[in-house]
Amino acid sequence: MAKLAQGAKYRGSIHDFPDFNPNQDAEALYTAMKGFGSDKEAILELITSRSNRQRQDICQSYKSLYGKDLIADLKYELTGKFERLIVGLMRPLAYCDAKEIKDAISGAGTDEKCLIEILASRTNEQIHQLVAAYKDAYERDLESDIIGDTSGHFQKMLIVLLQGTREEDDVVSEDLVQQDVQDLYEAGELKWGTDEAQFIYILGNRSKQHLRLVFDEYLRTTGKPIEASIRGELSGDFEKLMLAVVKCIRSTSEYFAERLFKAMKGLGTRDNTLIRIMVTRSELDMLDIREIFRTKYEKSLYSMIKNDTSGEYKKALLKLCGGDDDAAGQFFPEAAQVAYQMWELSAVSRVELKGTVRPADDFNPDADAKALRKAMKGIGTDEATIIDIITHRSNAQRQQIRQTFKSHFGRDLMADLKSEISGDLARLILGLMMPPAHYDAKQLKKAMEGAGTDEKALIEILATRNNAEIRAINEAYKEDYHKSLEDALSSDTSGHFRRILISLATGNREEGGEDRDQAREDAQEIADTPSGDKTSLETRFMTVLCTRSYPHLRRVFQEFIKMTNYDVEHVIKKEMSGDVRDVFVAIVQSVKNKPLFFADKLYKSMKGAGTDEKTLTRVMVSRSEIDLLNIRREFIEKYDKSLHQAIEGDTSGDFLKALLALCGGED
Repeated sequence: MAKLAQGAKYRGSIHDFPDFNPNQDAEALYTAMKGFGSDKEAILELITSRSNRQRQDICQSYKSLYGKDLIADLKYELTGKFERLIVGLMRPLAYCDAKEIKDAISGAGTDEKCLIEILASRTNEQIHQLVAAYKDAYERDLESDIIGDTSGHFQKMLIVLLQGTREEDDVVSEDLVQQDVQDLYEAGELKWGTDEAQFIYILGNRSKQHLRLVFDEYLRTTGKPIEASIRGELSGDFEKLMLAVVKCIRSTSEYFAERLFKAMKGLGTRDNTLIRIMVTRSELDMLDIREIFRTKYEKSLYSMIKNDTSGEYKKALLKLCGGDDDAAGQFFPEAAQVAYQMWELSAVSRVELKGTVRPADDFNPDADAKALRKAMKGIGTDEATIIDIITHRSNAQRQQIRQTFKSHFGRDLMADLKSEISGDLARLILGLMMPPAHYDAKQLKKAMEGAGTDEKALIEILATRNNAEIRAINEAYKEDYHKSLEDALSSDTSGHFRRILISLATGNREEGGEDRDQAREDAQEIADTPSGDKTSLETRFMTVLCTRSYPHLRRVFQEFIKMTNYDVEHVIKKEMSGDVRDVFVAIVQSVKNKPLFFADKLYKSMKGAGTDEKTLTRVMVSRSEIDLLNIRREFIEKYDKSLHQAIEGDTSGDFLKALLALCGGED
């Protein structure tokens, strides 16, 4: 097993096998590989049940008993992914890392992701052991080989990490924290161009404890997380490396949980990544990775491996995983504490919300009105001009253009636009031309008219708007449709779902901060409901979720985790169903992280076959002046591709051009 720091708790999934006998194991493996074919089941069962130290003893015994190299025999007998996994387990960790890096820089092309993963995540001691193992195994100098295969700032940061000289003192100087924040800010945001050397020096050398405080202070000082500055100031493999370093500083286990998820999500599996992480973390922090995985992705690592792999390869991976955190419908108590710590961190983080559309400088409504009239006059329509003007003006400026258009030409700009453009582009442009409250009112009306109800649209709008926005929507609905929103909801929905929507539509949510004592009472209120008592559960949740302020609800969710070891969202998904479940989940996700909620909506509107243009348009229009920049950051963080790229790959023509203009940039 891996060596533990003094007082540390072992968090690996593989333990020393009791009553271990290396000679007996060597004989069992020899028998399993003797004759025609091999007993793969016996091989995987034995090797995944022994610690790495014990496997080294087996290798030695095998050579003593049979004069043969066990790894060479395993390579001969096994094939494919299963062979790579088993052989990887047979190497000491440092030699396993050395082999991965050698493969990453050998031949044509370089596997930069492998280099980043290993060098960004290893401790000083692990780096020193890796360098020595590489020298021993290949009789080459690792630093020289990396210099020969990489370049630029990416190379410089790799070499810094390769020294294994990160400070390890837990005593942090507040003055130095402030100085590093200032140096990073001046090296990036305040500088024309970027001083990459400052980023390399600070992120490559300071202790983890120091850097965590630097990141917190950077957010407080600049209003943006360090990751956002890195994305804005750096690029390419260097940017990816620095983001990986930041993630590992924050939480190495969370970094690997994310890497594992991305290795298995979507079409195809990145088996090299999956194997490398499962092998190298099985005796270090696999339990922590599992817990964070379950908390972050709402499914167990075990279940994802089970659904994404097959055969002996799958069986061996599941043995390394060490257990299914979905097994009893709950996850480890430790995972709840991880979730609680995440809430504590989010509670102190106050990120400024920013849209992508801002008021145009030197705004001239007269010139804009004339340009739009010209774009629609005569044969054909100049869609490019329409898109350029409307997507680069704030909503308030668009209303001035409408008024000026009517004053100049005696015509209704909205009516002219309707007659000149059509389809998805028309819905987007006309949506941008409406005042926000009237746009939301129209979306709610459309969701309820005709056969069937678009419950998702009702939920998205009513669960995410603040009191002022809700009240404005009520007024707009009454003005435009001569009927109250409450009456419309009453006639088009039913049961608990109707009660929840009407409660949200009153716009009477409390607006104060958190009350810790009341938060504990609220958490107790929803925690005390007996499982299976659906009506009581839904009523209690409605009383709390539909009336309390967002800051207060964040505290309620924290207290709920402390009391029950469950995340409130998991409980809702487990105990409720249908539209009631969906609206409560939307409220919880909006309270937790509203930009992430909308990032998820955008991703789902574009993934798979076909595009949900209505949702895509609704979110892009309604969030463009509020928090679309934040949504972009959450999108790339979660889905490993930018919103700009997703839109580009899923839409076309003038609709695409207008959406990209609203998106406001490539991350």
